[in-house]
Amino acid sequence: MVFISEQEILETVSMIRSENLDVRAVTMGISLTDCAGRDPRRVAERVHAKIVQRAGRLVGVADEIEHKYGIPIVNKRVSLTPIAHVVGSDDPAAYVEVAHALDAAAEQIGIDFVGGFSCLVQKGFTDADSALIEAIPEAISGTQRVCSSVNVASTRAGINMDAVVRMADVLKSVSRKTAAEDCIGCAKIVVFCNVPEDNPFMAGALHGSGEPEVSVNVAISGPGVVRNAVANHPEASLIELADLIKRTAFKITRVGELVAREASQMLGAQMGIIDLSLAPTPAVGDSIAEILESMGLGQVGAPGTTAALAMLNDAVKKGGTMATSSTGGLSGAFIPVSEDAAMAKAAADGVLSIEKLEAMTAVCSLGLDMIVVPGDIPRNALAGVIADVMAIGMINAKTTGARLIPAYGKKVGDWVTLGGLFGEAPVMAVSSAGNDAFVERACPPRYRVLRTDGAAQACPCRSSIILRIAAADSRMSRAREIFSASVSCSTASMVWPCCR
Repeated sequence: MVFISEQEILETVSMIRSENLDVRAVTMGISLTDCAGRDPRRVAERVHAKIVQRAGRLVGVADEIEHKYGIPIVNKRVSLTPIAHVVGSDDPAAYVEVAHALDAAAEQIGIDFVGGFSCLVQKGFTDADSALIEAIPEAISGTQRVCSSVNVASTRAGINMDAVVRMADVLKSVSRKTAAEDCIGCAKIVVFCNVPEDNPFMAGALHGSGEPEVSVNVAISGPGVVRNAVANHPEASLIELADLIKRTAFKITRVGELVAREASQMLGAQMGIIDLSLAPTPAVGDSIAEILESMGLGQVGAPGTTAALAMLNDAVKKGGTMATSSTGGLSGAFIPVSEDAAMAKAAADGVLSIEKLEAMTAVCSLGLDMIVVPGDIPRNALAGVIADVMAIGMINAKTTGARLIPAYGKKVGDWVTLGGLFGEAPVMAVSSAGNDAFVERACPPRYRVLRTDGAAQACPCRSSIILRIAAADSRMSRAREIFSASVSCSTASMVWPCCR
């Protein structure tokens, strides 16, 4: 058993009072496998009942721990088995009905968000997956607390380019439906590569198939603590700075360990993971950009930004791993533009571009996060940006995500205010160079997908294509491309019978 000393708790007092240290979220993961069925009304009733039964005490327990230790717990959340695995229907209306049940349960027990309106389509679509994706615009625009994620790529499977294109359409649709609220619906949707099954952060939280019946995952965050530690040592070398960040991350993670153990015992659930992710907020001083600037950068986006972020991310991960054997989720540094006031300013000043953020994606915990783009961005351009982020995750065997907000009716330079922890950000420019011919290759009228071993898969019939750029071994530095090609299932006709 791990014991946490009173001295360690006392060391966090100044962090909490003056440096914005908080437990960003206590997230209860709940398996819904016993709620599965083909009748959407029955599924909705079962799901609602189970959430209320299992997580009904979550808010009260979190408040009790917060009062006991004086540690702010910002969000109380629930993550669920991907809903596409629970609802046995190919009717999008069935998924909308379940989404409303999730929202009602979340409101009843008083939590902030519920995640798991999700599917995993990195290798292709089931009928349920297709129906859920089609339902996302209506489900997200019609609810307040439901979050959605779709995993469209993995290092093993490659990138499902058709899923990328579909998600670009989804984001454009949600943008239009929530235009009156500055398109906030898009902030509750994330597109993943290599999605983690135990992520406590929204909008990407879900309860994976390898997880227990019920678990408690804790997300701890303290950019302000790390910023002050760095700023107070202006003469430190990079090696000394890395060591300082590791020790600071160690202390922060111990707070998360304490909360996770206490909450899981009080709730009668299995303790899950501690996710130490430096997640900024719009509050002054609670900023990843300010950490990087305290290292010596004039402004985030300057030459050396990616290197500084890589050092920060590496040190945070190592410090967290030393503090607990239960690290998981994303664990590292996030770069959400709208949620980080200094980062939003750098974007407005023209110092930080989407292209620079893509480079930073290769070394941070997530990717292009909370980035506002013009509302009239072409579907194919939006799909291209998503595909770029997925490619970085696939090749580097890391989790990457895209949370993009096409701001309906807004142009480059306009500001979008999302409110609360979502913050505000300027609309950023996306390259105007065309990519239509490339993206259209993802949706030919008929084709076949080849696996990396050359074996053929069945005719997809739904314009699903998978771009594979896979290495035979993940440690190899060179990758080979396995491309899709039209292959006959009938040597005479040279087309799929179902596609004639």
